[in-house]
Amino acid sequence: MEVFDLEKLIRYQPEKMAKVDVVSSERLICGLNCFEPGQVQKVHAHTGADKLYFVVEGSGDFIVGKETRRLGKGQILYVPQNVEHGVNNTGPDRLTVLIVITPNPHA
Repeated sequence: MEVFDLEKLIRYQPEKMAKVDVVSSERLICGLNCFEPGQVQKVHAHTGADKLYFVVEGSGDFIVGKETRRLGKGQILYVPQNVEHGVNNTGPDRLTVLIVITPNPHA
């Protein structure tokens, strides 16, 4: 059994969103995306892989296809395979998001 303390893994960088790997296997990727105010994750898609976003802290605008929705702490967003998605931290506070992608598109 492996246990991870997310609070100890969170880190931010001033120039762009910080990506922190938590777990990576042939079947999934789990990590943290850490946004300073104004930072974005460009709209992109994962061929053949589903994605979950879980908002750990803060709030931001999540784009899925042609829809944008503001999500906050404790909310989860599901993005089906092949659908374009991205994140904008338009608020004044930091945004921390736990992501899970399965299957691992890089394996």
